[in-house]
Amino acid sequence: MSDIYSAIKADHDNHRNWLATIADTSGDSETRRDAWEKFYEDVKSHAAAEEETFYSKLLSKTWGQDSARHSVHEHQQLDDLMEELNETDMSSPAWLQKFKKLEHDYNHHMDEEEDEVFTRAREVIPEDEIEGYGDRFEARKAKERGLIDEKRQDSLED
Repeated sequence: MSDIYSAIKADHDNHRNWLATIADTSGDSETRRDAWEKFYEDVKSHAAAEEETFYSKLLSKTWGQDSARHSVHEHQQLDDLMEELNETDMSSPAWLQKFKKLEHDYNHHMDEEEDEVFTRAREVIPEDEIEGYGDRFEARKAKERGLIDEKRQDSLED
């Protein structure tokens, strides 16, 4: 059983590795495409699970609301950028330019989350209130992975 902070951090470590792999590739290569698909699916399911477990708990605490709202807003911006990347030719300069923005913004988001948001959460959420949330996060993430295509279709229809 992992705690919520360790579960999120472990995902972030994977995300950083995939970002580095993508950055080290060029064109529409199999390596780039494979790393992008893994990154995309994991980030989509990670963000939704994080919002439904961790951020919902942080929002319930007055002193945690600003941090949670800020991070959820960043999730939306990153999601929009990932969808733009999905619609852009991976071998084009435009794809690389958008990817570099995503890489910068997402690294900033992860660092901010791990440093500032986690610190804030530990101050406002007693340990006994968040016990088991790592397992809830992992279970929700697994469920969200199966909803990616459905949610993407809904989003495209909006």
